[in-house]
Amino acid sequence: MSPSPRPQRLRRVQLAVPGSSEKMMRKAAASLADHVFLDLEDAVAPSQKAEARAKIIEALTTYEWGRKTRCVRINDFSTRYAYRDIIEVVSGARESLDTLMLTKVKTPADILFADTLLNQLEQDIGLEKPIGLEALIEEVEGLQNVEAIAKASPRLEALIFGMGDFSASMGVLIKPDGKVGPYPGDVWHYSRFRMVMACRAAGIDAVDGPYADFRDPEGYTVEASRSLTLGCVGKWAIHPAQIDWALSVFTPDAGEVARARKLAAAYKEAEAQGLGAIQVDGTMVDVASIRMFGAMLRKADLIGM
Repeated sequence: MSPSPRPQRLRRVQLAVPGSSEKMMRKAAASLADHVFLDLEDAVAPSQKAEARAKIIEALTTYEWGRKTRCVRINDFSTRYAYRDIIEVVSGARESLDTLMLTKVKTPADILFADTLLNQLEQDIGLEKPIGLEALIEEVEGLQNVEAIAKASPRLEALIFGMGDFSASMGVLIKPDGKVGPYPGDVWHYSRFRMVMACRAAGIDAVDGPYADFRDPEGYTVEASRSLTLGCVGKWAIHPAQIDWALSVFTPDAGEVARARKLAAAYKEAEAQGLGAIQVDGTMVDVASIRMFGAMLRKADLIGM
């Protein structure tokens, strides 16, 4: 039996929220973010991880999340917490959970471990809705294996570039103020580009990671615009202030959407008449043109534009 098609989800902005804070999780549920991930990893101290799992389950099952994608970021598989994160959160949240975010993924084996555990767990508890996976590429080994990781499982819906841990893994010069040392251009260009290529080849989403200075809208917008240009569908927000900045970049322009729909409709009509290329308002349109703005139209449909 062929696998079910992956769910189509908006990921213009992925809001990071500490799983140990009921207050922040409640605010996140009421926010404008498309996607919220409740964090069990870096934002939660080791002594608080078990308690945070229970708080996350409570938040997922009792708060009103609307159309948001509800995600939990678990601890990486080198720790003693990861398997309990999966078992307890999935068993407790059940249908109130959409995806799990895997951290510090280095090889396809990390994806396959989570996939196998979820297969068994879903059968054991009678969960009919499959839990999706998202994976952070934030280690050198992860980027080296990114093509195989992207195709490791039908559950995998997205890869995220985590430039913070990746810079540590690479030994990139990061100054105390969080700025990257001198470099002629975008120091993350190759890494982002390679990850996006792997995602597109596998048919999954590519998401850009965090921008540390939540008081710098200009810097955030520049980084988000670069990742959008390369093919990313969204970016993280580590602070609620960054939600609007991400939405402003990753939401298609309404005028461009309307024009693209007009061109697509005209081409569909021409194609039915046996024409391969047409001219619409001074613009040549063919099958390649339609393909180029297809992603924008699919996103607009998801948004409801």
